[in-house]
Amino acid sequence: MGNCFCGLGGGKKKKELLQCKKDLLAFIDKENCGPILVRLAWHDSGTYDQRISDFPQRGGANGAIIHEPEMSMGANNGLRKGFGYLKQFKEKYPTISWADLIQLASACSIEAMGGPKINMRYGRVDVAGPQDCVGPKSREGFGGNAGLPDAKPPFGCGAPTASQHLRNVFTKKMGFTDQEIVALSGAHTIGRAFKERSGTCPFGYMDNGASKYTKSTSVARKDGKTGIGMAGGAAWTKNWLTFDNSYFKDYKANDGDLLWFDTDKALHTDPAFQPYFQKYAEDEKAFFADYAKAHKKLSELGSKFEGEITL
Repeated sequence: MGNCFCGLGGGKKKKELLQCKKDLLAFIDKENCGPILVRLAWHDSGTYDQRISDFPQRGGANGAIIHEPEMSMGANNGLRKGFGYLKQFKEKYPTISWADLIQLASACSIEAMGGPKINMRYGRVDVAGPQDCVGPKSREGFGGNAGLPDAKPPFGCGAPTASQHLRNVFTKKMGFTDQEIVALSGAHTIGRAFKERSGTCPFGYMDNGASKYTKSTSVARKDGKTGIGMAGGAAWTKNWLTFDNSYFKDYKANDGDLLWFDTDKALHTDPAFQPYFQKYAEDEKAFFADYAKAHKKLSELGSKFEGEITL
């Protein structure tokens, strides 16, 4: 599987990662594919269960999502496309592990779309193969999809409210604080959902299924350039190819062409989440700083490192 730069010295490892990063930034800018690469990395990390200590049974950022037992989970619908985007980079840089490549692509996507540069580290070891993937029902008390969160009830963990569901998944299973939950949720400032993939979105593929913000003629980039990739679906924000703090503000318009699920509403109605939500709405710099820290933490959950490298 090309585990973490076998046979390469530290200097060569870093040089290869930097060149791969350069190529990824150019590719993401051209294809407008950042959101799906962020989601791919999040769902690789999101199987992590802090109640389990052994690698790779604990899940996390270990490249397992490229294998069928995880890729075929319902929560991962649509992510084969993201995996397909990265195959060319794995072929060009075979010594970079899948686990590292997936997380590097996510960090590059955030940066390419105007978000913060994230102080990532690399050297992750891949799982050996499909036999090391966690099963969809492998997380006790969390239903299916290896404990990845649901957008709407009924929640797989049995929580009566969206707030409790978020804390069950992100705090009990993964070890995040309330502040980190709100910061990470801010990544919904980018990306879309499609009814063909999630079942929670009324908008579908192509222009005939698009919201007014996701048509082929829509402008969603920070630089004002046209191009959104495949048309269709719906987003949480108007400029959903721009990483900013719009997620914490655009919902106020009650725009039917924008998404806002139970788990989104919980962030500004739950008394413990709400102060962070309001802070990020008012202070984009604070959001970027807190998001970068939470993203880094997410990218390392469950990972096994050999020869750590920072960029």
